[in-house]
Amino acid sequence: MARITFGLATSHGPLLSTPPDKWDLRVQADRKNPAHPFRGGTYTFDELAELRASEDLARQSSPEERSRRHAACQSAIAKLADALKSEAPDVVVLIGNDQREIFKDSLTPAFSILHGESVDNVALDEARLAALKPGLALAHWANVPEETVSYPCVPELGEHLIASLMNDGFDIAAMKTLPEGPNGRRGLPHAYGFVYRRIMNDVPIPAVPVVLNTFFPPNQPTVSRCFGLGQSIARAIDTWEKDLRVSVIMSGGLSHFVIDEDFDDNVLSAMKSNDKARLEKIPSHFFRSGTSETKNWIAGIGALAETELQMTLVDYVPCYRSRAGTGNAMAFATWK
Repeated sequence: MARITFGLATSHGPLLSTPPDKWDLRVQADRKNPAHPFRGGTYTFDELAELRASEDLARQSSPEERSRRHAACQSAIAKLADALKSEAPDVVVLIGNDQREIFKDSLTPAFSILHGESVDNVALDEARLAALKPGLALAHWANVPEETVSYPCVPELGEHLIASLMNDGFDIAAMKTLPEGPNGRRGLPHAYGFVYRRIMNDVPIPAVPVVLNTFFPPNQPTVSRCFGLGQSIARAIDTWEKDLRVSVIMSGGLSHFVIDEDFDDNVLSAMKSNDKARLEKIPSHFFRSGTSETKNWIAGIGALAETELQMTLVDYVPCYRSRAGTGNAMAFATWK
């Protein structure tokens, strides 16, 4: 029988792959955004800066701190890549989310699984690259190759997961190929491209991509549902007849685009002890915007909770880019 032998979780935010002296390019967008979600409220940039004035965020987003924290993230990414290479799994179940890269607002499944033979990471042409928001073009190399490449998938496991999860009461959208996204591109979302490019270092491991709709109402799955999905994935792997070693990889999070270190600490502590009840007690309004990607980790935790693997937090680095606390809290972990 197949068995889960390793777990890995990583943030994938663009600041990870942007020179720290260029982080302020994204602050232009932060200032223009009139509705930053933070805990139970919604704020303008200036309102956030006033609300969080006591946190010394100007210092935490200084050029010196940006450089130090960027370097810490690079070290953590390298450690994850080394750990995955050392583990050398036969198959990966790769849990991430879509941000209108493959699904349009006319159709957004809560849960989707790819069960095709392969999946393409489609290169960006000059027009699409030029259309990226300020600061994102600098980081695109971490998600998308210069030339389109095809990564192997595991259709037998994909189909087994779909059938098993359906039997467990999860209605799964089955994808033989990725749909064409709103921008006309038919390729991997960045949540997955980052793993292939920066964690696998362009040496792809056969994988089954699992897609969660964490971002877009009205059908975002709850924390409880995501955890349960992971538990169902673990049961499915345990009944797959092939004798293969499976790794579960989660991509996304933690708090962003407004950093909340208290939220992150609470979530990471609960994850370390597989405390589903504690995770379920976190109010839903915390899981808005980019912070919703934490649910990718929670689904993975559900799968890993069925094993004897233990979580090691490789690093947690709050990457502030402004005095308002905007940025991305980066986290990196393994389960061995």
